[in-house]
Amino acid sequence: MAGRGAIEVTEQHQAHGLSARGVTGADRGARLGADTPVRDLPQATVTRLATYLRVLGLMADDGALIVSSEELATAAGVGSAMLRKDLSFLGPNGVRGVGYDVSRLRARIEAALGLDLGHRVVLVGVGSLGQALARYGGFGRRGFTMVGLFDRDPERIGGAVDDLVVRDVAELGSACRELGATIGVVATPDHSAQEVCDELVKAGLRCILSFASAPLEVPRHVEIRRVDLAVEMQVLSFHSARNAESDPDATGSTSTTNGSVAAP
Repeated sequence: MAGRGAIEVTEQHQAHGLSARGVTGADRGARLGADTPVRDLPQATVTRLATYLRVLGLMADDGALIVSSEELATAAGVGSAMLRKDLSFLGPNGVRGVGYDVSRLRARIEAALGLDLGHRVVLVGVGSLGQALARYGGFGRRGFTMVGLFDRDPERIGGAVDDLVVRDVAELGSACRELGATIGVVATPDHSAQEVCDELVKAGLRCILSFASAPLEVPRHVEIRRVDLAVEMQVLSFHSARNAESDPDATGSTSTTNGSVAAP
């Protein structure tokens, strides 16, 4: 097994397109529509599609039915040419001079990201961070259902976070199969993160999100993303210093970012 270091959000054994995640062209084409060309999506495009989906959700909540490429690009913090290129991977979407149907485009992006299939998530480590993640309401709205919480602390086992009871991590392997889990989240202390990751892999999970400060080792068939909050804050520090240097009098400005980490 071999892990790779990373900056910001880490992708270990990164799949190079949707077909690399075990999704066949026929399956993907069926969900996107028969008229949609099936092509692999570059990782950078996948990340931006997730941002477009978030923005479209906010627009839909505000009652928007149609959005222009310029409006969507500005809200997502990318250029309109980049947005149109990303969306071209999904096939015909917008109408020239009119824009994109918000509801239809959301459905297309959800299908491209596999969110129409739904995902069942188990979380290991129910400390402060784990409890915050477990209570985050945004997961359900985006196709992720939290189905299991696990910890090894006797004081936490048997307690509840909302409607989920915390189970002993010793049950993790059998519980993942019982719950039909598809994604595992590791929010444990660093010293036990690799052990937990190994158990998730043994249970058959192929997608893992880790909050450990160091990369975890996984087999080639497993995709793992690491969120390093300290690195993210260092990046923010850099932008803060740069902005202060370029415009020391700027206050109260609003910025839009297309970064790939959104803290709940």
